[in-house]
Amino acid sequence: DSASADDSESAKTKKKVVHYSVNACLMPVLAADGCHVTTVEGLGSVNGGGSSENDGLHPIQKAMVDLHGSQCGFCTPGIIVAIYSLFANNSSTDYIEEHLDGNLCRCTGYRPIWDAARSLCTDTNGGGDDGDIIKGPCGTPCRECPERESCEMDCNTLDKDKEQEEKEKSVVTSSSSSTSTSTCCTSSSSDKIIEYKTKNDKVRSTKWLEMPNEMFPHELMSPPTDPLIVVDRTYHKAGTWFKPTTLNELLMLLKEFSGECKIVVGNTEVGIETKFKHSVYPRIISPSQSITSLFSFSTSGSGLTIGSCVPLSTIQHECGELAHGPSNDFDRVVKPIHDMLRWFASTQIRNVACLGGNLATASPISDMNPMLACLNATLTIASCTSGDDDDGSVRKIFCLNSCGATNGAIKIERRAVAVSDFFLAYRKVDLKPSELVESINIPKPKPVFEYVFPFKQAKRREDDISIVTSGMRIVVKPSQGKFVIEEVSIAFGGMAPRTIMAKETEKFLAGKSFCKDTFVSGRSVMLEEMNLPDDVPGGQAQFRKALACSFLYKLYLLTAQAIKEDLDSIEKNPSLFASTKNEALPPAPIIDETELSASESFIGQKKPSVKGTQTYPLIKAAVGAESKHDAAVQKGVGNKGAGGVGKPSTHASGPLHCTGEALYTDDIPMPPGALHASLILATTCNSELLSIDTTVAMKTPGVVSIYTHEDVSKLGGDNTLGFAPIGHDEYVFLPKGETVGFVGQALGICIAESLESSEAAARSVHVTYGESKGKPIVSIEDAIEASSFYDFAKHTMERSKPIDVKTGDEIVEVTGSFRCGGQEHFYLETNSTLVVPSESATNLTIYTSTQAVNKTHTYCAAATNTPASKVVVRMKRMGGGFGGKETRSVPASCAVAIAAKLSNQPVKLTLSRDVDMTLTGGRHAFLAKYEASAVVKKGSNSVKLRSLKVELFNNGGYAADLSGPVMDRALFHLDNCYYWPEFHAVGLPCKTAQAPHTAFRGFGGPQGLATCEHIMDHLAIKCGVSPLEIRRDNMYQSSEATPFGMIMNESTSGKWNVPTMWDKLCDELNISSKREEIEKFNAKNKLVKRGMALTPTKFGIAFTAKFMNQGGALVHLYTDGTVLVSHGGTEMGQGLHTKVCQVAAQAFGIPLSDVYVNDTSSDKVANSIPTAASMSTDMYGMATLDACRQILKRIGPIREKLSPDAPLSEVATKAFYERIDLSAHGFFALDDSRCGYDWGLPKPKGFSRSKPDNSWKGQPFNYFTQGVAYSEVEIDVLTGNHKTIRSDVLVDVGCSINPALDIGQIEGAFIQGMGWCTLEEMIYGDKHHSWVRPAGRTFTTGPGTYKIPAFNDVPETFNVSLMDNVDNPFAVHSSKAVGEPPFFLGCSVFFALKDAIKAARLEKGIEDSFELRMPATSERIRMACLDDIAVDCITSNEEKESDRLIVAKAYQPKGSH
Repeated sequence: DSASADDSESAKTKKKVVHYSVNACLMPVLAADGCHVTTVEGLGSVNGGGSSENDGLHPIQKAMVDLHGSQCGFCTPGIIVAIYSLFANNSSTDYIEEHLDGNLCRCTGYRPIWDAARSLCTDTNGGGDDGDIIKGPCGTPCRECPERESCEMDCNTLDKDKEQEEKEKSVVTSSSSSTSTSTCCTSSSSDKIIEYKTKNDKVRSTKWLEMPNEMFPHELMSPPTDPLIVVDRTYHKAGTWFKPTTLNELLMLLKEFSGECKIVVGNTEVGIETKFKHSVYPRIISPSQSITSLFSFSTSGSGLTIGSCVPLSTIQHECGELAHGPSNDFDRVVKPIHDMLRWFASTQIRNVACLGGNLATASPISDMNPMLACLNATLTIASCTSGDDDDGSVRKIFCLNSCGATNGAIKIERRAVAVSDFFLAYRKVDLKPSELVESINIPKPKPVFEYVFPFKQAKRREDDISIVTSGMRIVVKPSQGKFVIEEVSIAFGGMAPRTIMAKETEKFLAGKSFCKDTFVSGRSVMLEEMNLPDDVPGGQAQFRKALACSFLYKLYLLTAQAIKEDLDSIEKNPSLFASTKNEALPPAPIIDETELSASESFIGQKKPSVKGTQTYPLIKAAVGAESKHDAAVQKGVGNKGAGGVGKPSTHASGPLHCTGEALYTDDIPMPPGALHASLILATTCNSELLSIDTTVAMKTPGVVSIYTHEDVSKLGGDNTLGFAPIGHDEYVFLPKGETVGFVGQALGICIAESLESSEAAARSVHVTYGESKGKPIVSIEDAIEASSFYDFAKHTMERSKPIDVKTGDEIVEVTGSFRCGGQEHFYLETNSTLVVPSESATNLTIYTSTQAVNKTHTYCAAATNTPASKVVVRMKRMGGGFGGKETRSVPASCAVAIAAKLSNQPVKLTLSRDVDMTLTGGRHAFLAKYEASAVVKKGSNSVKLRSLKVELFNNGGYAADLSGPVMDRALFHLDNCYYWPEFHAVGLPCKTAQAPHTAFRGFGGPQGLATCEHIMDHLAIKCGVSPLEIRRDNMYQSSEATPFGMIMNESTSGKWNVPTMWDKLCDELNISSKREEIEKFNAKNKLVKRGMALTPTKFGIAFTAKFMNQGGALVHLYTDGTVLVSHGGTEMGQGLHTKVCQVAAQAFGIPLSDVYVNDTSSDKVANSIPTAASMSTDMYGMATLDACRQILKRIGPIREKLSPDAPLSEVATKAFYERIDLSAHGFFALDDSRCGYDWGLPKPKGFSRSKPDNSWKGQPFNYFTQGVAYSEVEIDVLTGNHKTIRSDVLVDVGCSINPALDIGQIEGAFIQGMGWCTLEEMIYGDKHHSWVRPAGRTFTTGPGTYKIPAFNDVPETFNVSLMDNVDNPFAVHSSKAVGEPPFFLGCSVFFALKDAIKAARLEKGIEDSFELRMPATSERIRMACLDDIAVDCITSNEEKESDRLIVAKAYQPKGSH
């Protein structure tokens, strides 16, 4: 889903090379005939034959490294190739910002990638801010002028002053006391881009832009003209590939193989069918571009003709050119086509997909089919006939061409079909098997008073299929002093099993006066015509109806504005409209000014230019927890300033990421005899597994063996797994006789000589199930009803510190519920394991993508009945993890280890995306039921929190996994940053028929924090105070204690900074002014609303299980002065290895480049703890420092004998000859008093009342990482579409070891958190989604159905600052953990959306609180606004007018929780 390749081909007509990026996973190799293919390997390499590490990097690769555009690196090659392809065509900023889409990144938050791409643009607007760049009359930016110092022109003088001001601003002094100051470094996107372009010679020269053309082979300037035929005669039998070069050949092939072939142009549909539906097509026909009628785009006096195979990107480009050309004959049709195509799929898809395929596949949610239908477009459909003496054979067809002969007997027949009549039923069209859509013909529009508009709404704007899409065309005419609707054409996708016309609505509108009342009345007709049942496939019935009606109202608004523009044009040029009666034209329709903004849409708007500023304290290497550990060794530390702590160093693997040379598990070369594996998965749940028949599967060519639970027993291995305190509650392979726990549960594994064979065999295994044991328990509500819980994990947290309520004070109480959905990890690298047996399979080496090397080691050893000492687990790097590879990677690794052990051959299993998402679970969905109260103080009206009572439930899935600890952390964070005197919370995980849910960034903390923030909003509304005021007034004060007994003071939890950070952000942003601006905007705009939110967080750092707070490291000092570090943590993109290297470099006083971490391996650091809980730098940084100090202590006497300037290599060599050990194992364990919490520990007798409640149970956290975020959003009331205008994030990470990496983690976590609460919706086959079959199945199993944030979803202004003057004595070098804490700050977008929805509801006089469930999808936003359209669609079956609003307010869009 993110890999790209650049295809270059010669454009026949213009004789120039055209470059376009394609999806490597969809592009058939044979379709590249005549193309020059460039992958990331063709751009540059780390070595490159140069003398330095980066000499061989392409400028794009180097920019991505230097500007921190890579974290895990798995998506990076694809993104770089996509950028390379764009620059090959156009190097302007506007072009890059418009077309950079289609690739996904789960780590970075995209901002640094945007910066890297824009830094290479050749126009001067590299930062996206025209106003920031001053130019002279010469056109050269003053700061780039070679005569900068001598030029005395006003522009240069002004810019010098501006530059000086910027320098002064970039040094910010902030202090909380008069005796200490801390200087901050500030860098904006435009600063970085300009500086990078100035300093980088390669970028400045722009010679690299010619590389794509220079690489293009001269031989391909004349593409192949002969037809191509390729037959697959392997046992895969993939079929025959035909590439005809003439229309005659193509039509004859269709006739010859009528109904038994598929035409492929972009492979965007057939590729999906073969991959996921396992369709087999014996013949594939790929038309050559030499067939002119299929690949032409032309205009004529009657209209526009588009060949059916013209790539969509070409159509988009040509329509854009026509729309902005000198003639405006076609702009009324080409502009809506262009605008709709901008958001159709992605650039990579548009580069290969075509309209013909779009029409023939007849998707009911196609964007372009409704557009063409409303335009009255017709299709030219071609077929051929031949004489009786012509056998029409394939041999004859291709022989005729090769001989240069023609077949005179072939006759081409053509017929015309209206697009509106082309779609007959679901996926059925008026096209015979022997026919071909040759071209699309669009009539020329009228010069005035005819208008066409595109509409669509999807889960995500970019690269997504529509929920509802529409093309609407309207023609008006003047009549008797007003405008009348002469003709209207309305087509929809997403409202039926096929593209349909709203014929009844069209009839109603035709002939009526063009006014608001007409369209309001038309809405009733449309609601009746477009009525959908609640259980409609795809769901969202009410939302889809609301969108259809909303689009109709937008048609009214857009047309009214367009009429005014036409009237203005006619006034300037009367010849545009000739009245037959010489009557004066009516005035333009009058529309409500407050509704005008609703006519705007993202479809036609310029894509945002993402920018931001990053601020961090001046570099320093501070002393933290290490001062308490072996302080006597500190004098042996060889730091001479060469170390790396505090520096914003780039990711250690950055160059390898950007060249594609970084090896991930699936990249490891397969050893000789290696086999491929596929899992056998259950297709139902809640039924007994009766039998597994492998007879047919074993006959599949290439299959070696199939293993199930019976084979594990024969091996003597342990087939059980378990990651919860109750022990083993799941299996590697489900045994016969057991009940299937969830759809997709592993039943066995198939190994074969090829991946295709193993997959085919796994699918052909025949599994017999018993009768269903009843309706599966899928949701939290199902579990509560059935009392299906993990009772062992039920925990309660309570304290009672009643506050004084004085006479006149008012106690305000609220009750309610809050739900937040689950989340898929969507790491770009799916789970992958390679197991290599040796010594007759008595030893196993396991290469795997996991966060938990030790768990993998332990369970694989047990499953294969192999001593742990003979199993080695190695983990080089992961392409993302986020908690998803802490436990859920282990079952797959065990399955592969069993197969390798039994076969005594290397075996590799890499899960496909859909299987990974089906098997591995995700973030837990939560349900909270609460009661809360506050006291409104008499006179002052200030509000103080009084009590909080919450029942928390989470959806744990079929096995307990980590659901208990996740619930515990939710309880620990339920208070957020506020003091609740009376607190009572109960947490209970639910057992359901979903895949076991597991760790995910934040580990339950975000769910608890979100619940608290929802309750705070509820109380604010009920108390009649500002949401900001109630939050600030109730934040913890120093010495107050949390409900679990941690005191907020420097000695216990670290300095409490949230109130200071809150005030700082409020002052810097002038929050009161921003609130006024938003209220003014909302007063002027009825159907577009803005909202804001300021959200704080405190996140506890430590494993709550005490034993896990430990880590080890092994350090080797070599005689050349370089250092190798091995530690128990794993690298998944967070930069852990880089930070550990910085710690070691600081300790030895050597350059960072002299320290290296190879991999994480169980034979180097045994019994390691999973890389989780944001604890890894704290643990492994300290463990590494411990090992370094041991070595330094040993070589201390040697150093004293040598010159003070002696390099480390000299010291190490001398020590070696004196037989001093230059290796050390370091270890760190968090102090007992600073970790561990025993939920069941009773209160000791005589426990001091002065101590906080529950403090006798322990201290769960070492300290808190703290932060505050402000977000400002805008919503479209009519569609639910939203954008984040800006986000400002301030985080306390102590003294950062690497501020660049920390800022990257903050940005990535923020965007991931934003995705969780806005876009990312998990859907299961539950009672709310009965159209998902079988019951319990995960519906969202890939990028087609599950949407993570994309390039254009980032806040348009995204500023991140690290708090200064915030030392942390409890962690290495005074740093703080950063991986998880900022995640929740992304929810500031959610609460800002809620604020905007509140403003929309106020238009209807609705002021009361409401539950906006997470995620705030476009559906939830739109339906919560409760405008007239929403109410009509929600209550369409309600009879009583008085009940309509009550019903609407109680309505909740369906969701899986």
